Amino acid sequence: MDDINRTPAFVEVQSLCRTFDLSKPLLNRLLEREPRKIVRAVQDVSFRINKGETFALVGESGCGKSTVAKMMAGLLSPERGSVVVDEVNVSSGWRSQRVRQVRRRLQMIFQDPYASLNPRWRVDWIISEPIRAFGLLKSEKDIADRVAELLTLVKLSPEDGVKYPHEFSGGQRQRIAIARALSSNPDFIICDEPTSALDVSVQAQILNLMKDLQDEFGLTYLFISHDLAVVRYMAKRIGVMYLGRIVEEAPTDALFKAARHPYTQMLLAAVPDISMSGKTRERVQGEVPNPLDPPAGCAFHPRCPFAFQRCKTELPLAIESGADHYVACHGVDEDRISVFNAMVEAAE
Repeated sequence: MDDINRTPAFVEVQSLCRTFDLSKPLLNRLLEREPRKIVRAVQDVSFRINKGETFALVGESGCGKSTVAKMMAGLLSPERGSVVVDEVNVSSGWRSQRVRQVRRRLQMIFQDPYASLNPRWRVDWIISEPIRAFGLLKSEKDIADRVAELLTLVKLSPEDGVKYPHEFSGGQRQRIAIARALSSNPDFIICDEPTSALDVSVQAQILNLMKDLQDEFGLTYLFISHDLAVVRYMAKRIGVMYLGRIVEEAPTDALFKAARHPYTQMLLAAVPDISMSGKTRERVQGEVPNPLDPPAGCAFHPRCPFAFQRCKTELPLAIESGADHYVACHGVDEDRISVFNAMVEAAE
C-alpha cells in the first residue's frame, strides 16, 4: 500500500502499532508463576485520506478500530509508526507550535454522546471550551454569538445553550458533540462510532447532518463503525480490520461489489437482505481469537474456509488486487479463492 511517488494525502497513517500490558504486578506473577500478558491491539496499520473525503474502518468489536482513532487524536501514543496531518507529524508530540496549530484543526466525536459531555456544564460552555482553549475569540459576546451559530448549524436552538446535557435526547446530545467539534474550525474529524448508541431513525438524521456539514465546510472524516450499511453511505474508501490489522482496503463500491478477503465476504454475507432477493444470508462464523494468544500466521485462518498450511504459519502481506484495491490474504495471492467462487457460481 506504500508508494513513495504518490502525492501526499491530507492524512497519512504509516505502520501504526500499539500494545497494552495487561499483566498482573510483578510480585503476583512471580508467586503465581504467570507470564506477562501483552495485547497487540494495533499492528502495522497504514492508510491515507484525501482532503474532503471519508475513510471508514470497519470490523468486529475488539479489532483495534478505536485504538487507531485514539492514537490519531493524540489520546494514546503510538509505540511505532506515525500520523501525518497536512504534512505535519502529529504523533511526535504536541509541544511544538506547528503541531499545536494542526491539533486545533483535528477534533473527535465519541460513541456515547452523554459520557463525552460534562454533565455539570451548560451546553454553551461545553461548545465554547475549544474556542477558549485555542484562543480563537476573545470577547464574551463574540463567543456567545459563535455558540448560537453552531447550535443553529446542528439544527438546535440558540436558547438551548443555557440547558444541561441531561435535558436532551441522545440524538440531540450527539448534535451538541458535533457542534463542540466544529467550534475550533477543524479540517479533520475522527468519528468513533458516532451513531451506534442511537435509534435507527435518529442515526439517519445524524448521518445526513454530518454529510451536509462535510459538503459545506470541506471536512475530512475518519469514520469508525461496525455497521456496513452506515459506512457504505458515508465513506468513499473502506479499510476492514481484523485483530489489529487491516486485511482489505478498497473504494466503497468496489468492496461491496467484489470483496476479496474471506473475512470481508463473511461480513457482507451477514448483512440483512432488504431487497428480498431470496439469496441465502449467512452469519459470521466462529469467534475472534483471544488477542492475548493470537494464532500464528494469518489471524483469520481458524475461521477461514479457504485456509491451508501456509495460512497457519506465514503472515500475509497486503498485495494489490484490482485498481486501488489491497488485500492481505494468501488465498487471494495464489488465486485459490476466485477459482473456488467461480466453481460455486457455476454450480448454482
